[in-house]
Amino acid sequence: MRTIGLIIIGDEILSGKRQDKHLPKVISLLAERGLSLAWARYLGDRRDHITAALKDAFASGDIVFCCGGIGATPDDHTRQCAAAALGLPLVLQPEAAALIRERMQEVAVEQGLTYAPDRPDNLHRLNMGMFPQGAAIIANPFNKIPGFSVGDVHFVPGFPVMAHPMIAALLDKHYRALHGSQVMAERSVIVMGGMEATLTPLMEAIEARFEGIKVFSLPSVDHPQWGRHIELGVKGLPDATVPAFLDLLAGLQTAGVTLGPEMVR
Repeated sequence: MRTIGLIIIGDEILSGKRQDKHLPKVISLLAERGLSLAWARYLGDRRDHITAALKDAFASGDIVFCCGGIGATPDDHTRQCAAAALGLPLVLQPEAAALIRERMQEVAVEQGLTYAPDRPDNLHRLNMGMFPQGAAIIANPFNKIPGFSVGDVHFVPGFPVMAHPMIAALLDKHYRALHGSQVMAERSVIVMGGMEATLTPLMEAIEARFEGIKVFSLPSVDHPQWGRHIELGVKGLPDATVPAFLDLLAGLQTAGVTLGPEMVR
């Protein structure tokens, strides 16, 4: 199965000025297509940190979506860091330049102005089309200012209204063959009177016996209905979870614990 990751960039997220909307939405977009997120990273607007993270992303072979920092203001570093991570120059991507010029003309008409392509601010806007050499564009249905892709690493704006439709389109255009390949199921049971340390050998035995199955343990100390308890379960491909869960229940029945409700997700 392909591994899918997410990088979210911006001081405003880490400082709390803005609440991140990318992580829950990307999880939702993937789940709608039978896919799942394997990892996520949050980064501030530091070039060294961004470049290092992007080197990891390019080297990983993962499908990676990177949100934020692709504008042309001094705090936008992602385009430059992507080029540095790849060891490639930034170049004005022709399709991106055409789209940016098209958008500038539309804005001029909306404002009742004459489009002046050589005006300094319009020339500066073309920097938003400076991508690592060889990059492909990602269409932006909101305002035409594109993102870019290098292989399976995809760069979209930090604005959710732009980023999320762009990610959805990438999933449907480039990764349709993967849809449904990562549908996971969970089966769990409420365990009362047990301790994680004493249940760990059983958990390890289940994972060793059933390839592709992960065992999870979610302890709680103050649940309003069950009080102190552990939700213990297995997750993996739907058919594989059934025998693994039955083995888990059999092991728990000899562990001197009280079992509560069972859950399937």
